[in-house]
Amino acid sequence: MQEVAILTVPFGKGAGIAGAELGPAHILQAAALESKLSELNIAFRLAGELAPVASLPPLQSVNAKHLAEVHDMSSRLAERVSELTAAGTFPLVLGGDHSISIGTIAGLAEHYDQLGVIWFDAHSDLNTEDTSPSGNIHGMSLGISLGVGVPLLTGLRGMTPKIKPEHIAIIGARSLDAGEKAYIRSLGIACYTMHDIDRLGIAKVMVKVIEQFKHKTDGVHVSFDIDSLDPLEAPGTGTPVKGGLSYREAHLALELLYQSAIVTSAEFVEVNPSLDHHNQTARLAVELIGSLLGEQIL
Repeated sequence: MQEVAILTVPFGKGAGIAGAELGPAHILQAAALESKLSELNIAFRLAGELAPVASLPPLQSVNAKHLAEVHDMSSRLAERVSELTAAGTFPLVLGGDHSISIGTIAGLAEHYDQLGVIWFDAHSDLNTEDTSPSGNIHGMSLGISLGVGVPLLTGLRGMTPKIKPEHIAIIGARSLDAGEKAYIRSLGIACYTMHDIDRLGIAKVMVKVIEQFKHKTDGVHVSFDIDSLDPLEAPGTGTPVKGGLSYREAHLALELLYQSAIVTSAEFVEVNPSLDHHNQTARLAVELIGSLLGEQIL
């Protein structure tokens, strides 16, 4: 495996609840990510931190909160991810809220003709300014990468859309707004809800996902929202939804992705230490990163 470049993004303005900006430090320090990677003999380096700008003039928006801050962070993150990808590393981005995926995917898309995105999330994040109940941009991020939503964000780095509907798989969804359901159906996006996972089992779901991506994409990004897990496993997140992935379901999904050898980048988001219990969620994030990068039981 190529060298893992860890980029921390302590950004929480895309979410409705403060605290996700504390996630990267807790994943690195309290949950000891570096020790885990060293244990696994994985070559890695710390590629820096993208700190938010203290103050920006607001940008006019109908229903997209903190648009100026999200745009600034997305622009700088896209540039950095593009650099890391060009250098031949495996970008591992630690958020922050899920709005950071706008920048991550924009940076990756410059280097792949057919970028695939595997989206682990309780939500689909396919809202727009018109459909979002809250105006929080972390709930619009996947839609923006598909070219739908705020033009300032969809047009980031002069390319839109960044990804195609047939190159997306959503896993673990269980809280979808009416507009998102209609959009998923209209575009035929592969969306494996918790009903599907209960019915088929996570192993069969992952076989389907891997087959979907294996011959049709030239790069695959894993965007892992920690709220894809059940809140009993991951209490430290801002938008928990009951009935999520179990501890072993999440690990098996990522273990199978490692074995498939299709994943070229990843991000882990929405760890909120201010809502966590004794760093349980940050430690879980580190364990899951280990599974994605090759840790096995035996």
